[in-house]
Amino acid sequence: MATRIEAGRNLYQKAAWLLDHGRVEPHLISMAKWYTGETAVRVAEEALQLHGGYGFIGDYNIERFYRDCKIVEIYEGTKEIEKTIIARELLGKY
Repeated sequence: MATRIEAGRNLYQKAAWLLDHGRVEPHLISMAKWYTGETAVRVAEEALQLHGGYGFIGDYNIERFYRDCKIVEIYEGTKEIEKTIIARELLGKY
């Protein structure tokens, strides 16, 4: 889980650094959004699994974390749209 989080952190920091320096890289921004959204869901799923039955009880925050992470995959463009942006940029087709 820590490895995926670190990889996602590096992606979005690179995209942000380039943006701060006047270089807009749509494919890198899409990679960061898609990968970190997917990572958030996978990490929340793992945490839910580690908690066992308690992961589904409203008394624990993990069930809310999972719900909140899942919406990231959908909010502001689905992961399929992000993948399309990445493919178009890398293949040079618009």
